[in-house]
Amino acid sequence: MASTIVSLPFAALPSSSNAFLTRAKGSLLVSLSRERSLTSSQWGTKICVNKARIGRGMIKRSASSGVACSSSSPSVLPSALLFDCDGVLVDTEKDGHRISFNDTFEEKGLGVTWDVDLYGELLKIGGGKERMTAYFNKTGWPENTPKSEEERKEFIASLHKRKTELFMALIEKRLLPLRPGVAKLIDQALEKGVKVAVCSTSNEKAVSAIVSCLLGPERAEKIKIFAGDVVPHKKPDPAIYLLAAETLAVDPSSYTADEDFLNADAIFDFIGDPPEERFDLAFCGSLLEKQYVS
Repeated sequence: MASTIVSLPFAALPSSSNAFLTRAKGSLLVSLSRERSLTSSQWGTKICVNKARIGRGMIKRSASSGVACSSSSPSVLPSALLFDCDGVLVDTEKDGHRISFNDTFEEKGLGVTWDVDLYGELLKIGGGKERMTAYFNKTGWPENTPKSEEERKEFIASLHKRKTELFMALIEKRLLPLRPGVAKLIDQALEKGVKVAVCSTSNEKAVSAIVSCLLGPERAEKIKIFAGDVVPHKKPDPAIYLLAAETLAVDPSSYTADEDFLNADAIFDFIGDPPEERFDLAFCGSLLEKQYVS
């Protein structure tokens, strides 16, 4: 069986050499082809696929959603599923990370609040430490913050550490639920021996907390996590996905490196659980199968 990744990350930010396949917030994508490239992402959840077919495990059209997935078993399976974390496993940004940042700023008496719209703009900057640094460099550093560059770097690190603690508390209290269909798809993959990994440049402890607390210890011990500062460049750079592909010994691939849905036949807002299921492992297999029969 050919080693091919079905990659399930956030869809990419603005166009660049590393940008990937979407123009809208909220896109999760299935990335499939023989091209030797892999890109990352940062906004939400849609799934884009090419050439819808009926029968033999292919997708079927429905009046309500435009597409419903087939339940037949695939003869070809992906070698790995790579999930991003924030916005894909859990809707963490607006009511998770943003709240935790604001609570940290309040604790430190910085007089800073990131509202929903502002935080949406700040998400264009990959990484929480980088996000805070860019914001303060642009708007001015509060009076009670350090003056030297090195001290400011340490200060930002301490803010991020505290923010992560507050965020993990939200996760441990299960105040942020998994997105629909996530657990189902992971269970299908693990049952069939498909490798599963979570790739995120968010803090490793926060990502691990989401996986262990919300997916449970049995799933967590089978899921490889690639997160934090293990790669030199944040998203939309593809480094975290390339590291995962190398570690898992699978070949990275992407359907296309262009921000273009022209050839897509199906766009899903979420994976979904029955009775509102949009996507399952059989559907991943059908995409792979088409490479060999088309």
